[in-house]
This record gives sequence, C-alpha cells and structure tokens, in this order.
Amino acid sequence: MSGVWVFEGGMVRRADSEAPGTGGAARPGKVLVHVPSGEVVTSYEVLERRLRELGWERYLNDPCLLQFHQRSTVHLISVPRDFARLKLVHMHDVVVKTRNVFQVRDA
Repeated sequence: MSGVWVFEGGMVRRADSEAPGTGGAARPGKVLVHVPSGEVVTSYEVLERRLRELGWERYLNDPCLLQFHQRSTVHLISVPRDFARLKLVHMHDVVVKTRNVFQVRDA
C-alpha cells in the first residue's frame, strides 16, 4: 500500500488515515447537516426523523446496518448501526440520495 506510514509505540499506522481515537468515525471537522433546518445530525434518531419526513422508511433488520428506503425509488441508504462508525462515505451517500436536503460541512 502506498502512502505515508508512521511508527509509534511499536505500532504502525498510515499518517493520512483517520485520527486516533475516532473509532472509525468521519474525519474530524466534518458533519452532516439537514439544510432546511440547519440542524447537525448528531445521532441516528435525528437522521431517521429527518429521513421519515422525506418518505424514507426503515428497511429490514440487519444486526450490523441501519437501512432506509423509499417506496418510490430503488435507492437504499445503509449506515453502520453504531453512530460512532459513521464515515464520510456514509454521509455522502445520504447527501447524494436526498438531493438538496443534506450537506456535509466543516464543523
């Protein structure tokens, strides 16, 4: 694998990887924002409430994922069940599938 590698305390990590202690969360400084209200999505309860307002429904009951779908489309939003593992790619998935409703912004 290419990139910059750092050796610290007997451990190796990529220097351009996510910050230590984020638990796989989105890169520090990025947040998912509900544009019409300006509300920052801080939990899945907030995300689910906003998606339901747009006609999205909970889909299946997967032990690892939360999934939402709209009956009128083939789109499926999948996010890890643990909110701390929400990454930038998941945020962008929400943004793409709910055009003009959510944005990823700097914190």
